[in-house]
Amino acid sequence: MKKRALVSVSDKTGIIPFVQDLEDLGIEVISTGGTKKALQEAGVKVIGIEEVTGFPEIMDGRVKTLHPRIHGGLLAVRDNEEHLSALKEQGIGLIDYVIVNLYPFQQTIENPDSTYDDAIENIDIGGPSMIRAAAKNHRDVAVIVDSKDYPVILEELKQNDGELTEMRRRKLAAKAFRHTASYDALIAEYLTTQVGDEAPETLTVTYNQKQMLRYGENPHQQAAFYERPLGNPASIANAEQLHGKELSYNNINDADAALAVVRDFTDPAVAAIKHMNPCGVGVGESVFEAYEKAYEADPISIFGGIVASNRKIDGETAVKMKEIFLEIIIAPDFSEEALAILTEKKNLRLLKVNLEHNHSSEQRITTVSGGALMQETDTLSFEDVSVTNPTKREPSEDEWKQLKMAWKVVKHVKSNAIVLGKEDRTIGIGAGQMNRVGSAKIAIEQAGEEAKGSVMASDAFFPMSDTVETAAKAGITAIIQPGGSKRDQESIDKADEYGIAMVFTGVRHFKH
Repeated sequence: MKKRALVSVSDKTGIIPFVQDLEDLGIEVISTGGTKKALQEAGVKVIGIEEVTGFPEIMDGRVKTLHPRIHGGLLAVRDNEEHLSALKEQGIGLIDYVIVNLYPFQQTIENPDSTYDDAIENIDIGGPSMIRAAAKNHRDVAVIVDSKDYPVILEELKQNDGELTEMRRRKLAAKAFRHTASYDALIAEYLTTQVGDEAPETLTVTYNQKQMLRYGENPHQQAAFYERPLGNPASIANAEQLHGKELSYNNINDADAALAVVRDFTDPAVAAIKHMNPCGVGVGESVFEAYEKAYEADPISIFGGIVASNRKIDGETAVKMKEIFLEIIIAPDFSEEALAILTEKKNLRLLKVNLEHNHSSEQRITTVSGGALMQETDTLSFEDVSVTNPTKREPSEDEWKQLKMAWKVVKHVKSNAIVLGKEDRTIGIGAGQMNRVGSAKIAIEQAGEEAKGSVMASDAFFPMSDTVETAAKAGITAIIQPGGSKRDQESIDKADEYGIAMVFTGVRHFKH
């Protein structure tokens, strides 16, 4: 008995030569709609789906493959006599191969002009049903959902007298279920967003593999990089690598952290990152000035670091950047002169990220053993808070400017976090300490003499006045912190004692 293949694809990449080769192997082809037309125009002998079902396509093609003559042929177990007898009694033929991919739901919702009705119309029903039926019965039916598999399938069929191995069928079935699960997850996410369910009872998200990584945080850990469909365009997942060696697991994490910092600034800004913490951030009239300030903030830690800019890198800045060893430079663009200069360094990775279409707020999912945590991105800006000034002295105009800059940076520093700012750059950063005064001491030690006349930003309130006293003794003149401690008055009194201007934002910026 001749084997039969059911072919129905929205993405027709490579389908014509693949089906022609199947035909040459003696496999009959059943097809539907646009796929049938394309194959017939290419000279393939095609059996129409209506010839198999004895029923015409109805409802604009919504119902065409949902029929016992199709699903019976897919689900029948070949060595089950009862199944085969039922097929014979009903005049149903077997189907041995299913080559199906689904309606372009993702492409539809990516189109800004598409409507809700357009999205619903592009939810495939018959396709997933056929794929799942074939995958369930993969011992007897091969299901192919990815055009990249066509050459492998053909090679194996030719080598094994028109048969696929059991392991190949299992692998195809696993991929088929991943394919439909991903498709359904995207639909579920879209509809959930449409109705405004912020914390649904199940979390169904999907990611597509972007690249395999050599290893994870350490060489003994396996790792891969996945990107989220419809994810933030202004992200490392959507970056274009212009030059340099392959990104590592740690590179990707650090690059994400660097990009997050500069996205928060409207003026030209440059951030240098080490181990997911800023080591230097500078703001200037130009990208060159911003980079110089970021470098001067910590010329030791920036060595071997990741640098991100929210402005195009020009030749002058590229010359300066080339002077030291950097792992990665991230920017919206690079001038031709900058590229010529920086590509002289063989391993330096250059990433181009479009910052014009930043999705400022998105879900962030963090896995924990046995589960996951989900939250919105921390996008709170200075314009979103009601600042109060509980101390006798108010910040000067320049202090306000430096306080705002330091507050933007401190939310990107691992808690407990303290940032010292001066002359539009960070001069000291204390990160990840078990108590806040410990972070303050680290930041002050890093700043040295420059701490005098600087400002301090804290990611959370001061539970006691020791951090204010430490700041005062270092010559810090203004502090920005959330406030809200039961002992706020102690910190206020200490600030007044030393003539420090202190402001409360009413919100914290924890980053764990």
